[in-house]
Amino acid sequence: MSDYINFQCDIDADGIATLTWDMPERSMNVFTAEVILELDKVIDDLTANEAVKGVVVTSGKAQFSGGADLTMLQGLLGQYQKAMSEKGATAAATELFEESRRLSLTFRKLETCGKPWVAALNGTAAGGACELALACHARVMTDKDGAKFGLPEVKVGLFPGAGGTTRILRMMDTQAGLQFLMKGSMLDAKRALGSKLIDKIAPADELVSTAKQMLADGLSPAKPWDQKGYKLPSGRVYSPAGFNVWPAVGAIYRRETHDNYPAIRYMVRAAYEGLLMDMDTALRIESRYFAKTVATPEAANMIRSLFLNMQELGKGARRPDGVAKTNLKKIAVIGAGFMGAGIAHVSAKAGLEVVLVDRDQDSADKGKGHIADSLAKALKKGRTTAEKNDTLLSRVTATADYAALKNCDLVIEAVFEDPELKASIFKQIEAAVGPDCIIASNTSTLPISGLAKAVANPAQFIGIHFFSPVDKMMLVEVIKGKETGEAAIATALDFVSRIKKTPILVNDGRGFYANRSVLAYIREGHLMLKEGVPAAMIENLAKQAGMPVGPLSLNDEVALELAWNILQATKAQLGEGAVDPDQEALLKKLVVEEGRLGRKNGKGFYDYEGRNKRLWPGLKELAPQLDPDTISHEEIKDRFLVAQAVEAVRVFEDGVLEDVREADVGSILGFGFAPFTGGVFSYIDTMGTPAFLDKCQALEAKFGDRFKAPKLLEDMAAENDRFYSRFNPDAAKVAAE
Repeated sequence: MSDYINFQCDIDADGIATLTWDMPERSMNVFTAEVILELDKVIDDLTANEAVKGVVVTSGKAQFSGGADLTMLQGLLGQYQKAMSEKGATAAATELFEESRRLSLTFRKLETCGKPWVAALNGTAAGGACELALACHARVMTDKDGAKFGLPEVKVGLFPGAGGTTRILRMMDTQAGLQFLMKGSMLDAKRALGSKLIDKIAPADELVSTAKQMLADGLSPAKPWDQKGYKLPSGRVYSPAGFNVWPAVGAIYRRETHDNYPAIRYMVRAAYEGLLMDMDTALRIESRYFAKTVATPEAANMIRSLFLNMQELGKGARRPDGVAKTNLKKIAVIGAGFMGAGIAHVSAKAGLEVVLVDRDQDSADKGKGHIADSLAKALKKGRTTAEKNDTLLSRVTATADYAALKNCDLVIEAVFEDPELKASIFKQIEAAVGPDCIIASNTSTLPISGLAKAVANPAQFIGIHFFSPVDKMMLVEVIKGKETGEAAIATALDFVSRIKKTPILVNDGRGFYANRSVLAYIREGHLMLKEGVPAAMIENLAKQAGMPVGPLSLNDEVALELAWNILQATKAQLGEGAVDPDQEALLKKLVVEEGRLGRKNGKGFYDYEGRNKRLWPGLKELAPQLDPDTISHEEIKDRFLVAQAVEAVRVFEDGVLEDVREADVGSILGFGFAPFTGGVFSYIDTMGTPAFLDKCQALEAKFGDRFKAPKLLEDMAAENDRFYSRFNPDAAKVAAE
């Protein structure tokens, strides 16, 4: 048998081939063009070898596989765009279809080769790797911590196009299968077994032997759908049962996506049409819709921002060169409130020893209690074990004694936004750890350079801005002060990577990046309300534009009182002209006169009763209500997205942002900017800077200076330039080398 590069094959005395996927010089197995070709040859070789009675496929890595290398799909898209200009639309689409279905054809060859295959999943099998397992005739999976099985493609603008969509709906009932696919679910071993997506669970050291026993027990080499008499789990599409399901599918799809995500739209179509056909025709239909999805700008933008850019930033793309990797072992968090406790929680979860400090022991203990409560809820939901909870909590020391900070590698201050309070805490920290320890502030509003004046060594001082709730929000803003040194930057970025979050590195400036853009979004909702746009329309059109929640709901969550305080602080520091009088009047009415502070006191733009909420009827009295039929839906949606994007351009022009990747990733992870766009700059680039400038100018003429285009945008529009062209991070990297 031929030697392979990415696979090793051993055949035992019983004729069972163990195929181990182990790509050289890679920490994770992924599908590349080379791997696909080699796997295709492996299947041919094993099928032709009469000595082989069955195959166990497993991995030589810590995890089974992360799926397809999405740079391969980026390359396919580049080839498609080149073919479009050189050969025309039909030829380009045909080439894309043929190239993008190679993996699907390989898996179908495996499935119908006449010999049984068992996938022995020694860890996570995601995306294409999950589809490989689904093509096998049986699956056994380890139950080790963190191992997942699933198809998350929709989260990066794609759908399972190597047979995953088609096979899932032949293994699960239609409703459960579509929910699994549309959510991009990743299941642990027990849930995968319960869903009948895997057949057995085994300890890691018994995985291959269990798979071999499944073959020895007489596993059929023909899938149910390739056998005579096969019936779909939910019956035929055109049946009473089908008529109960499919009409609702379209409604649910539109409710959840507002038709903004081509991947989910085409996946549903592929699922529906495929269930009407035999397996091979269904796979061909799936491949056609997959190719159509790959060619959309939404897919290109989401792959770039939510996979490639996130991956690069997570691996330290912005980390200073020449600074040794930090080996963090012990950190401290000063302030045991909701935010501080959250930071302590994610740090302890990452294996760090954490000192949680507050003004007295009771307050510190209360902060640790927040962590314990969160863990108890996770235990109740089956997401953890009592032993894991005890181990995590043992890493957290709650205290009021700053002497416990000794030997800390990093100290993060997370107290109330009061410069004098923070300054006094920095003095106490320095007295305990000395001038060489890295000190960070979790401030969300106060300039880092100003806070650094209170420390003895500003080079060791940095901002690390978390978003609430800490355990769920994946973005962290790392803020450089004017004197922040490279060691502090490297330590902060290493820490964020350690706790498995995505960092963006920004320069100091009022509101930094995320807050400036999200406040523009909230302000737009406020001003629409003052114009008389019905509150329900504001909220619903914001979600139709692609935002996860409406601006009024979002403001309630972060507190109306905070919005009011920010306005007052801005006015005090920058003068009357720095705030919009209509927005100030609205917040004064709600916060000062009505005492409506937001969700925290059960009264904001909404009235709250437990988990239930409804818009406060008094909102209608704040301004004469416009006739909804006279309001342009597209204009409202444009206002929401343009307000955020044009503010991001200003932030970039101001030098607070330095990297277009961070602008896009930060906008999606930090404030939920319409993910299907790929982020603020991808949104602008997709329509083109001239078209975006036109939108800004039209909105400025009608609604005022807040939509005024920065000079940078005007210059770029004049040259029809794009952010990912003018500020291409890859080009900058090549130039540096």
